[in-house]
Amino acid sequence: MEISLIGFAVLLLIIFARVPLGFAMALVGVCGFAYVQQVEFGNPRGWNAALNMISQVSFETGLSYSLSVVPLFILMGNFITEAGLSSQLYRASNAFLGHFKGGLALATVVSCGAFSAVCGSSMATAATMSKVAMPSMRKYNYSDELATGSIAAGGTLGILIPPSVILVVYGIITETDIGLLFIAGLLPGLLGIILYMAAVTVTVKLKPEKGPAGERSSWTERLVAFKNVWTICLLFVVVMGGIYSGVFTPTEAAGIGASGAFFIALLRGRLTFKSLVETLVGTVRTTAMLFFLVIGAVLFSNFINLAGLPDSLRDMVLEMNLSPIWVIMAIIAIYVLLGCVLESMSMILLTVPVFFPLVQALGFDLIWFGILVVVVTEISLITPPVGLNVFVLKSVLPDVRLATIFKGVTPFWIADIIRLVLIATIPAISLLLPGMVG
Repeated sequence: MEISLIGFAVLLLIIFARVPLGFAMALVGVCGFAYVQQVEFGNPRGWNAALNMISQVSFETGLSYSLSVVPLFILMGNFITEAGLSSQLYRASNAFLGHFKGGLALATVVSCGAFSAVCGSSMATAATMSKVAMPSMRKYNYSDELATGSIAAGGTLGILIPPSVILVVYGIITETDIGLLFIAGLLPGLLGIILYMAAVTVTVKLKPEKGPAGERSSWTERLVAFKNVWTICLLFVVVMGGIYSGVFTPTEAAGIGASGAFFIALLRGRLTFKSLVETLVGTVRTTAMLFFLVIGAVLFSNFINLAGLPDSLRDMVLEMNLSPIWVIMAIIAIYVLLGCVLESMSMILLTVPVFFPLVQALGFDLIWFGILVVVVTEISLITPPVGLNVFVLKSVLPDVRLATIFKGVTPFWIADIIRLVLIATIPAISLLLPGMVG
């Protein structure tokens, strides 16, 4: 167990030295694996075993059928973005909510939730919606705090509302049904939208000047706006409905979703040969980055498993006879602290292989734990000093100060804390729909 802890310490030092995470995990994992083989197990060919592990893990990960869902869902999100449906979603939400105080921020949260349902990426959602929503909110003199806060927070819904790449990775690590994880994320995702809308409402109640009311749309305008987004609703129903009804697997659903998104972009006249190439290249780059992270994480996990950290941690906690809820609270606290220095995917890849055997031994449901972990990592996307969604917004809106964006997201991460407590104390929020389907 000691060598595992040393490995984690070395890994954090390497990460702080700005070494790419995938390479850092692979380096520590291979060196640690070779050391344990030679010193702990007396295998003189430890380095050979470690080097063989690199080729084996890379080959198996690259050809993994389960992981093929990742590039397909990324491709689907990229085609939807290219089709320009993000602006249509915002117009539809704005038509129904824009006339309320803070209505444009409410519309931003709702449209972020809808866009994330077919995108699956928090950073992509935040970047895309900032270009769509920010001009309208500035037109109506919204404060930069409320405007950027609603976009950054709404973007975090992309990793929870299905299809979610991070839930796919969690499902593969823990060997949990990905379809059940997807449906488990629906109610917590809707709860997140409701609480974010409540955060906007409270903000404009306290300071009405931050979010003036916009123009009221007629019912004709609302119906026209809704008519423009029926394709994205249909795509979501087909993809998710097909998974839950058992018509096709998550991987097949991702393929159908990517094909559907391609034809939507094509029929809307937004897809040229140049944009098609850019979309495909962007998907390949994102996929390569994620796969490199996964390969590094598997190499590091093999090291800590060989060193016995998960088993030692499980046995230690069971011997201490701690209350299971205190263990969960301790795990949540660790995630909150890690969220200050690591982004969401990094935390999942680093910690889940260590924690899930312990959580399983304590009798907790792995689907519930997966949703809990994703909600905690959502918080990390908008909290200082890392807050990746905040930095994405800063790159898109260079004229807005970083401190302004962090101040703007404060009501939203408070709402996230409330949601986290509800999900932790009421497991039915996550397990009701999987129980009905399963």
